Amino acid sequence: MMDILDKIIENKRKEVASQKQTISLKKMIDANAHNFVRPVYSMRDALANSQSGIIAEFKRKSPSKGWIFPDAKIEDIAPAYESGGATACSILTDWDYFGGTHTDLIQARDLVKIPLLRKDFVIDEYQIYQARAIGADAILLIASVLTANECLNFAKKAHELSMNVLLEIHSEKELRCLNQYIDMLGVNNRNLGTFDVSVDNSFRLVEKMKKEAGDDQNAPVLVSESGLSDIQTIRELRNAGFQGFLIGEMFMKTTNPGQTLRQLIEQSLYEKYERPI
Repeated sequence: MMDILDKIIENKRKEVASQKQTISLKKMIDANAHNFVRPVYSMRDALANSQSGIIAEFKRKSPSKGWIFPDAKIEDIAPAYESGGATACSILTDWDYFGGTHTDLIQARDLVKIPLLRKDFVIDEYQIYQARAIGADAILLIASVLTANECLNFAKKAHELSMNVLLEIHSEKELRCLNQYIDMLGVNNRNLGTFDVSVDNSFRLVEKMKKEAGDDQNAPVLVSESGLSDIQTIRELRNAGFQGFLIGEMFMKTTNPGQTLRQLIEQSLYEKYERPI
């Protein structure tokens, strides 16, 4: 019996095959030549130098919760995220399970000057070129659906196209997919098979992640993803070694995601903690 992730990947393979038949790689590159020469915003550098490290996510629905904000407009939310203090913006481009489109990212690129992460399920090199074509600065690679060799080749290709790479793991064994082209190493607190969430997963894996990532100036920035909703937890994660915090549902389930983000950052900056974020 397939779990949710298996269904998503099966659907994604069909989707990408259809896209490749509709527009060839050459035609896609030629039609979007301006984006292939556009300077990118380094998401890794932005996180490494950010006081908050918040990656604000735009998504309309999730496989587990259904529609969260079905009428969400990227032209309203992306600029509000930027003005609210987001270090970067993650944009879902999967329609069937997350309600996202390529147009969302294309529009966001014209509206903001912060790094944009194309969040999708990359299973084909074609999608990496596609990410650059629609204006992404970084791509997500999910270790649980890729081999270590695929992660290496995909990350290398992303670098050739001047994009950053966020490698997402959920378990220690998936650290096998870490390679020299990974700019950010993320741990998903959500099990993509069951969609159960536990922030303890970040604390459980952080020391192993730091050991594998190394401590030189080019080491990947550590990111905690999913299930984050309060300043105390984010502060503890930062103290543990994380510099990036991907938050989506907490913002998107409110009527004004940008304002909710702003309030979170203001709270984090002005409340007195042992070590403010």
